[in-house]
Amino acid sequence: MIDLKRLRDEPAYRAGIVRKRVRDGLLDELLDVEDRRRRALGEVEELRAEQNRASKEIGRAAPEDRPAKIEAAAALKDRLAAREPVLGELDAQLRELAVQVPNPAHESVPSGGEDDFEVVKVVGDTPPSPPLDHAAYGEQMGFVDTERGAAVSGSRFAYLMREAVLLELALVQWVVRKVGEAGFVPVVPPVLVRESAMEEAGFFPTDRAQVYEVDDGELFLVGTSEVPLSGIHRDEILDASSLPVRYAGLSACFRREAGTYGKDTRGIFRVHQFDKVEMFSYCSPDQSWEELETIRAMQESIVAELALPYRVINVAAGDLGNPAAKKYDLEVWLPSEGRYRELTSCSNYTDYSARRLGTRTRGDDGTRLVHTLNGTACAVGRTLLNIFEHHQQADGSLRVPEVLVPYCGFEQVAAR
Repeated sequence: MIDLKRLRDEPAYRAGIVRKRVRDGLLDELLDVEDRRRRALGEVEELRAEQNRASKEIGRAAPEDRPAKIEAAAALKDRLAAREPVLGELDAQLRELAVQVPNPAHESVPSGGEDDFEVVKVVGDTPPSPPLDHAAYGEQMGFVDTERGAAVSGSRFAYLMREAVLLELALVQWVVRKVGEAGFVPVVPPVLVRESAMEEAGFFPTDRAQVYEVDDGELFLVGTSEVPLSGIHRDEILDASSLPVRYAGLSACFRREAGTYGKDTRGIFRVHQFDKVEMFSYCSPDQSWEELETIRAMQESIVAELALPYRVINVAAGDLGNPAAKKYDLEVWLPSEGRYRELTSCSNYTDYSARRLGTRTRGDDGTRLVHTLNGTACAVGRTLLNIFEHHQQADGSLRVPEVLVPYCGFEQVAAR
């Protein structure tokens, strides 16, 4: 949730929100409701104070004066009863509007939409397409069975099989160990969360269409372990000396992929269920931009050690999700498509989610909201399909990336 005072008083803060292409009139509507709510709160608080004074006066009044005092107190009670519902309605309106407003884009974020990103870095050569693309190769090697997956669960589901399972386990073990050595505490979080957790993490209401509901809306399947990780320190005050507090969540993730009909339907590039290791950091507001670069460097290190060519882009303001003030996408060259495709991303949410979560830090300069950041360490399915294309050999075999060999126990998978 945004800082309403800064929205009202700081033109640059408002401009950062406008760059994310908010609905016309939303900000002015929000400020109008906030102003009316502030006035209504003042009236209610004054009436409550008057009612308290009137109650005390009844006890101190002479017997003959008490009826008049009681009548005056009753009138105050009626006035208060009439105003409190107005305040409650304005509170609800304010929250409904405020949760729609995105975090302002940072000044270093380019303006524009999906195609207006800034290329920050390009690493590695871009090889030509291998004999088989990832989908055909996964099928030929018996690694991926989308046909049976679809028969059991519907489109965009698959069975991962044979050595691909061992490669997945190797990836997870290697990545969790690697990020753990950098201070990210391994966590296996719940993947079913309450609606409040989705809202506090910044995913609702904007991303609701992408989420699976369970138990008539009592619980929701997460699309990233970022959601339960953000709730670990809900309503807590973290000592400034303990920051950053870092976690690495390993979980299955579930997404409806609404709005992607006909896109990436082959293989396991875009599926409804996948496994992921997610980095999450609670950070001092003074260190969050440095922490974003730390997370990005970890992502680059992982992809580089897997020998995958990649680029890093600074996502444009109009293509940022509501919570992110800035986001880097790390895109790997997918030879069969002749273009870069997103593998991981990392974002600084500044105090946007922390304001909803009530997560603060206390140090010498007092108590402040923390900043929260997140970044994918390994999206397993997409990493595997890139390995299928980049490590596929001329004879049809698969060479295992060197860093994974100690975890899976083999260097190569013979052609089939």
